[in-house]
Amino acid sequence: MGVQATVVFTDLHGSTAVFEALGNARATESVTQITTWIAQQCERHGGRLVKTLGDGVMVVFSEPDQAVAAVVDIQRLHHKKTMRLPSDLRLPIRIGLAAGEVEMVADDCYGDAVNVASRLCDLCGPHQIWASANALDRVLEVRGSSFRMLGPIHIRGRAEPCNVFQIEWREEEPSDFLTMQAQLNPDDLLSGAGDALGREVVLQWMDTVKSFKSFELPIHIGRVKNVEFVVNDPRVSRTHARLEWRNGCVMLVDVSSYGSWVRFSEAGGADVLLRREECVLHGKGELALGASFADLSVPTVAFTII
Repeated sequence: MGVQATVVFTDLHGSTAVFEALGNARATESVTQITTWIAQQCERHGGRLVKTLGDGVMVVFSEPDQAVAAVVDIQRLHHKKTMRLPSDLRLPIRIGLAAGEVEMVADDCYGDAVNVASRLCDLCGPHQIWASANALDRVLEVRGSSFRMLGPIHIRGRAEPCNVFQIEWREEEPSDFLTMQAQLNPDDLLSGAGDALGREVVLQWMDTVKSFKSFELPIHIGRVKNVEFVVNDPRVSRTHARLEWRNGCVMLVDVSSYGSWVRFSEAGGADVLLRREECVLHGKGELALGASFADLSVPTVAFTII
C-alpha cells in the first residue's frame, strides 16, 4: 500500500570539472563528503535516505514542511561553506521536490512524485530549488524563504503539466513573489511580471545574431521564415522551440519532433534533453536542435541571458 510523502532529489552541478581539476581520488572524496553531508542534513530534519546516486541523493519526508526546511538549510549552509573556494570547485547544488503517493519496495521508492522530483532536479539551474505545487500544499513559512511561481511546466511521461515553484532561499535577496501557495493559481499571476528587470535574450546561429527584450517574448525558433529566429537546417522542426517570459524567468519550451538539448556554459553541467518539455535558461550556453551535441554537425544556437 502506498504512503503520502515528499520526495527530494539533489544533484551536484559541475562535478565533471572538479574531477578534471582535482583528479579522480580527491574529487571522489570531495563529492562523497558533500553527498554524505546532504543526507545527514536531510535526516536531521526528519527525512529518510532512500539511496545515493553518484553525486546526488534521494530522500523521502513524511512532512512537507520538514522537506522544505531541509533543502533551504542545505542551500544556505553549502553556499556559506563554499564561498571561499574557487568558482570551478564550489559544486553548487540543484534540488527538486514533489509530493504524492509512493510505494516503498525493497528499500527503493516508486511513484509519480519520484519521477517529477527527479526531473525538476534535472531541469533547474545550479543553486536552485524547484518544487511541484503539491509539495508546498501544507507549507506555511520557512524563515527567510519565499516561493516564486514558474507556472505550468511539462514533465516527460506526464499528460498534464506540473505547476512549479522556485523556492528562494537567499535571505538577503527577498523575492517579489512571496506566496501562500495554496491560495494562488498560475492564472492569477501576470505573465509579464518582472519586466522591470529589463532582461534581454541574445541568440546566435552562424552569422545570425538577434536580441529580444523580455516584453517582446514569446518568440519562436524554427526553420520556416515566419518565425522570429530562423535556423535553416532539415533537422530543425518548422517551429522547433519557443522562448517565453514567465514570472521573471526566460523559459525554453520544446515543441519539436526530435527534441532540443541545452548545454549551459558553467563548466561540468550535464546536457539537458527536452522533448515537449521546458526549462529555465540562465547565463550563457548553447541549444542543439534536432540532435544531441554528440553530433558535431548539429545546428547549435548560442544564447545569452542579460
